[in-house]
Amino acid sequence: MIEQNISVTPDTKAIWLIISGDKIFQKADNSDLIVGSWETLHFAHHYQEQIIQVGSHENLPCFLIDMGSECIENYDYTLVGIRTLLFQVDVSFFSIISRAWQVALFIRTHRFCGQCGSVMQQIDWEMALQCSRCQHRCYPRISPCIIVSIRHEDTILLAQGKPQRARQMFSTLAGFVESGETLEQAVHREVFEEVGIKVKNLRYFSSQPWPFPHSLMVGFLADFDSGNIQVDGKEILQAEWFDPKALPNIPPTGSISGQLIQHTLKEIEHDAELEINQKN
Repeated sequence: MIEQNISVTPDTKAIWLIISGDKIFQKADNSDLIVGSWETLHFAHHYQEQIIQVGSHENLPCFLIDMGSECIENYDYTLVGIRTLLFQVDVSFFSIISRAWQVALFIRTHRFCGQCGSVMQQIDWEMALQCSRCQHRCYPRISPCIIVSIRHEDTILLAQGKPQRARQMFSTLAGFVESGETLEQAVHREVFEEVGIKVKNLRYFSSQPWPFPHSLMVGFLADFDSGNIQVDGKEILQAEWFDPKALPNIPPTGSISGQLIQHTLKEIEHDAELEINQKN
């Protein structure tokens, strides 16, 4: 749910997702997001006409306020990276934060018409921007990506790309879906391009909006089919088959990559127990 032209009163209570740059305000004393009445948010009152509702959480509306590049000093609040919130909030609430950031980014990057260069205007009945001159209309960009956890007998394939190198983290393989390509085709192509192997038994797992910057991650499970690991050296720097008892640093379960890994590990454990019971 995205609603625009929201009318608030001084006593309107909500969760306020106030973004400055690529970060979001939270309380300085306890690292919680801002929950309270509009009256208390004096530093944001200049943006009252730009409030957008992006959802609700625990019976409270969630309102987006985008300050753009403006940074206001207020010792009651601090700015934190949106990725950091993945470790602080539950998955359902993080999806609302994701939506807020993607809406803010959409409005920032579509101020002018890509067809004729005129100023774009926000439509009040749907989340879209329209050119007043040529009527070209734009909607928030959503980039579909596949992400896949691959199992080979009692091991799991984990890889490290350039973004993970600094954090010393290994994760599942992922990549953008190309034009004219099905999700399944994207899985097979990305896996072969990045690590040089083929997979089989592709199964859908789940999906997750991912605001870095505007992706929709579509998760799959797969089994190893053939080939030897050969990383591309560009997107993937290292990839190995890992024993569940000797895992490297992996993503948290708030992310779909972490969920895929945990699900695969449970499958491996379940099959191992089943094999032991059959032998007994």
